Amino acid sequence: MKKIILAVVLLLGSLFRCVCAEQDPERLRRTFEQLQLPGVTITEIEVIADGSFIPSGSLSGYSGLPPFVRVAVTAGPSADSNIRIEVWLPTEKWNGRFMGTGTGGGAGNINFGSLQAGLRRGFAVANTDMGTSPGANAMTGHPDRWEDFGYRATHEMTVIGKALTEVYYKQAPGYSYFIGCSTGGQQALMEAQRFPEDYDGIIAGAPANNRTHLHTGFLWIHKVTNEEPGCTFSDEELRMITNAVLKENAGKDGGAPQDHFLTDPRIASFNFDLLTGRLTSKQIETLKKIYTGPLNPVTGERIYTPYPLGSEIGGSGIDYQQKENGARDLFYQFYWIWGDNFDFRQFDFDKDMDKMDEVLAPHLNANDPDLTPFQGKGGRLLMYTGTNDAIVPYQDALHYYERVTEKTGGLEKTQDFFRYFIIPGMAHCGGGPGLNECGQTGAMNTPQDDEHDMVTALISWVEKGKAPEKFIVTGFHNRDPEKGIRMQRPVFPYPAFPKYKGGDPNLPSSYEADIHERGNVWFPAERYLMK
Repeated sequence: MKKIILAVVLLLGSLFRCVCAEQDPERLRRTFEQLQLPGVTITEIEVIADGSFIPSGSLSGYSGLPPFVRVAVTAGPSADSNIRIEVWLPTEKWNGRFMGTGTGGGAGNINFGSLQAGLRRGFAVANTDMGTSPGANAMTGHPDRWEDFGYRATHEMTVIGKALTEVYYKQAPGYSYFIGCSTGGQQALMEAQRFPEDYDGIIAGAPANNRTHLHTGFLWIHKVTNEEPGCTFSDEELRMITNAVLKENAGKDGGAPQDHFLTDPRIASFNFDLLTGRLTSKQIETLKKIYTGPLNPVTGERIYTPYPLGSEIGGSGIDYQQKENGARDLFYQFYWIWGDNFDFRQFDFDKDMDKMDEVLAPHLNANDPDLTPFQGKGGRLLMYTGTNDAIVPYQDALHYYERVTEKTGGLEKTQDFFRYFIIPGMAHCGGGPGLNECGQTGAMNTPQDDEHDMVTALISWVEKGKAPEKFIVTGFHNRDPEKGIRMQRPVFPYPAFPKYKGGDPNLPSSYEADIHERGNVWFPAERYLMK
C-alpha cells in the first residue's frame, strides 16, 4: 500500500511543483500559518532559487544546491522552551519522502550540513538545535530545556517538519526517515523507543544514548589523568601505546596483518606493564584505570563501559579528554546539576551519580530495549559504530543491541527489523585509520547502490523489503575522499565480521564473513541502564 502512496505522492508532487515554486515568501507564510501549530512561530521564510545559501553570521555557505524553500521556526512545548527548527523543501524533484536529521555534542546550532545533504538527495528535510541555543553550557537552571534536548525537540521537529511538508506539497510524504550520529544517534534511538510512529526507517550512528553514563566516562578519564601531576600523556606517548597494542593484536581478530587498526577489539588484549620503561609507573596505573572504566567506589558496580582499546590517538581520544578544553566541551550535564563552578575533583561516583541519574536519566537516556512498537508498525533500524571511536565506545551500542535481541526473542527475530554493523577502524561517525565511508551520514552527493550507501540500503529495506546483508565500506587516503580510495572492505551484520582470507588486503574480495562470539564486552550494571 505504501508503494502506491509514494507513487501518488510523486505524481501529485510533479503537478503541484510549479505552483509551489511560483509562491513568494508572503504567500508561503499565509499558507504555512494556516496550520496553527500550538506553540510554533514561523520566524523566517526564504525562497532560494539559485541554490546558494550562507547561514547568518557565517562567511561561507553552500552552493550548487537544488532550489528550495527554507522555513525557520521556533517551538515552545513548555514555557521555557526555545527550540529552533529548520525545514528545507525542494521546489523541484522532491522524492516524496521526509527526512529528519540529527546533530552532535550539546547541539545548540542548526546542522546545515545535514540539511543540505538531505536536500541534495531530494528529501524534504528538517533539523533542530534541540533547544540548547546558544550552547549546552548555558542550560544551567533550565530543566525544561534538558527535556527538550533529551527527546522533545526531535519529536517537535518531526511533527512540524511533516506538517509543513504536507501543506507545501498538498500531500503527506510517502515515507519518513531519520539519520543521525553521536547525539544524532541518541535522537535516533529515542525516536524508535518513544515515538515509534514518527519514522519508517532510522539510521543510528555511534549512539550517545546512555547519556549520563557516557559523560561520566568522560569525567572518569579527565579525573584519573588530572588528579595528581604526572598522569597525563603526550601525543608521542599515546602513539607509542597504540603502536604497541597493534603490534600485539593486528591481524589476529579477522583483519589483515598489516592493518593499522583493530577489526574486533574484543579479541585484543594488552598488558600495560609491558610499557615499563617507556611510561612512568603513574602513567601505567592511569592507563589501567582508563581501561577499567568508571566504577561505583562503594558497590564496585560498573557505571559505563571503558575506553576502547587501540584508539588512544585521535582528535577525540585521551589527549582531548584529559585537557581542560575537552572537559569544558563534555561536562555540560554536570554544570546543569551542580552549576557553572562544578569541580570534577569533588564528584562522588556513588551518590552524585545517583543524583544525576535521578534528575537527567529519565529524559536523556535512550536505554529501553523494548522496540516491539517500532517493529510492530513495520519500522526498520540500522545502527553502526566504529571500532576506533574514542568518544562513544562501540561496546555500549553492542550491549544495547544484545539487550534488544534478548527482549525481542532472539537474533533472527531482531535482524528482521534491526541490524547492527561494526565498522573496523572507523572513528567517531567517520574518519579514522581504517574504513571511513559507506554513505552512513547521508552526505554522499551522488547516492550509490545498496551495498555502498547505507541510506539507499535503508530505503530499499523499508520500501522493497530487501534487508542489507553487507556494506562495502571505503577507506580514503588521509581520510579525504578528494585524495582517492585507499582500501575497501565488506562489513556484515553483527555478530559477523570481515575475515581476511588472502590476496590484496585493500580489495573487498579478499574478505569473507566470519561469525564471532557475541557479547564479550564490559557493560554497565543494571542500575545504570535506566530507560
